[in-house]
Amino acid sequence: MPATKAERIGLFFGSFNPIHIGHAVIANYMATQTDLDAVWFVVSPHNPLKDKHSLANDYDRLHLVQLVVDDNPRFRASDIEFKLPKPSYTIDTLTYMKEKYPEKQFVLIMGGDNLATLHKWKNYDILLRDYEIFAYSRPTYELGDLAQHPHVRVFEAVPLMHISASYIRQCIQENKSIKYLVPEPVFHYLEKSHLYRNPNTNRRQQ
Repeated sequence: MPATKAERIGLFFGSFNPIHIGHAVIANYMATQTDLDAVWFVVSPHNPLKDKHSLANDYDRLHLVQLVVDDNPRFRASDIEFKLPKPSYTIDTLTYMKEKYPEKQFVLIMGGDNLATLHKWKNYDILLRDYEIFAYSRPTYELGDLAQHPHVRVFEAVPLMHISASYIRQCIQENKSIKYLVPEPVFHYLEKSHLYRNPNTNRRQQ
């Protein structure tokens, strides 16, 4: 009998602070217009290249992602990095996931800005050696030399929206509407919660 084809999973790492429609559009493109079978949103508790001060509680951010993925069978929310040492490094997460899910083939999804700075990542050479990278180009960023690497595929047609999580947090703090900037279930949840309304509440203990 022929060997079963490994399920190809795109890993979309991010703080998702909060998740917005730009994230959902990119993930949907990768899940439906490439050879990936599914996309997992890997919620990061702490990106070593970012300040942790503005991060909301890990499980609040995970819950918002779960609200988005619940009605899409090709999406999944992952809290895998919550269980690993911090700060989170992609190579360490992938090593753990490869051991936990040996039957799956993982592909990294990232923006062109991340691809351009990939050489700063821990063991980036091993990432490039052992994994494929699906990069979506961003108009204001150069992709850099790694765009020519044989394990990197650049997608020029991914619809991009000029929406940032920091802008959404600012709108919430200023009592401005974020309708249509975030998926509908996230909008309704944030309307009823205190999340992001007071910056100090974002740092409460888990």
